[in-house]
Amino acid sequence: MKHLPIILLLVSLGLWEARAQQPAPTKKPVELKATAMQAQAKPAANRPDVPPQFPGGAKGLNQFFQQNLKYPEAAGVKQISGHVVMTFTVEADGHLTNPSVVQPLSPECDTEALRVLGQMPAWKPATRKGQPIPIQVRLPVPFGVSEGLRVEQGKPKFE
Repeated sequence: MKHLPIILLLVSLGLWEARAQQPAPTKKPVELKATAMQAQAKPAANRPDVPPQFPGGAKGLNQFFQQNLKYPEAAGVKQISGHVVMTFTVEADGHLTNPSVVQPLSPECDTEALRVLGQMPAWKPATRKGQPIPIQVRLPVPFGVSEGLRVEQGKPKFE
């Protein structure tokens, strides 16, 4: 009789260890489908309804880079290619502030990317509930040796 509490304690510890060794049930991840998207119930205050846009869209931005970006000679000698990733803020009036390099490529390419960013025209600002708001943008600026670059052509339009 005096050994009964000790036996119960040992048995309960054995059951506890057996339960602890069982794997926890896994939850299925949430799947988002394009046909079943919903508006957020409580969207973040800094998330825009409409993102900022370069005048002329992606096509205009590509054309701007082609016209203004000069591949640095020092980078050409070293045959450097890749992207300088920049961040900047598109203010509520569309002008750009706080440019910085977040992913450098080479000192020459970084300097050229900052120079070209300084020449950019004002963007169409982001809006939230119809009001323009400042928003930070992350933009890769392309640099490359022309032999290694391939330009994808769109499908021809038949009229």
